Amino acid sequence: MCGRFSQSMTREDYLALLADESERDIPYDPEPIGRFNVAPGTKVLLVSERDEQLHLDPVIWGYGPGWWDKPPLINARSETAATSRMFKPLWQHGRAICFADGWFEWKKEGDQKQPYFIHRADGKPIFMAAIGSTPFERGDEAEGFLIVTAAADKRLVDIHDRRPLVLSPEAAREWMKQDTGGKEAEEIASDGAVSADKFIWHAVTRAVGNVNNQGSHIICPIK
Repeated sequence: MCGRFSQSMTREDYLALLADESERDIPYDPEPIGRFNVAPGTKVLLVSERDEQLHLDPVIWGYGPGWWDKPPLINARSETAATSRMFKPLWQHGRAICFADGWFEWKKEGDQKQPYFIHRADGKPIFMAAIGSTPFERGDEAEGFLIVTAAADKRLVDIHDRRPLVLSPEAAREWMKQDTGGKEAEEIASDGAVSADKFIWHAVTRAVGNVNNQGSHIICPIK
């Protein structure tokens, strides 16, 4: 699954890999986002396409439509979201990208759970597939979004059996296009995913378990 991630670089560090400035309707902001411990229930910067331009909106991470009487959901399985009664409309019309530096997973070691930070070996940002209730620019009236997950493979299984669906920059653009159909999106999810061998991980401080803890030390390796 994906229940915590880091979004700490500047907007440009992420967006420059997705599109030229002419293809974005997003104000330039040189300040780092600086969120090393992003948790569900908070507003997260989400990229989506409207009128053939990329837009950036703060959207609540967690999807809970008006009729839903349980805690908001934060993940949707790529294997079933396209056909799920609850998620199919979002898959067809509410695809977006959540950019990040990497994500956290907890692995049981003895009597405790040790958090790990998983990121690309080359240090590049990651682009996690997301679906949500549009229009995203509704702000507080929006019903939120979910991060799409896939089965972990290869060595990533050692940490957790699920992982966020991380797309290549090219696949991420196709994923967001409004004229991409639901079936095409399924193909993008399958063919455009970044392979497990591109990722590495290291143990980090258990302080990440407290959502109030921020700072670069959260993602630094511990000895």
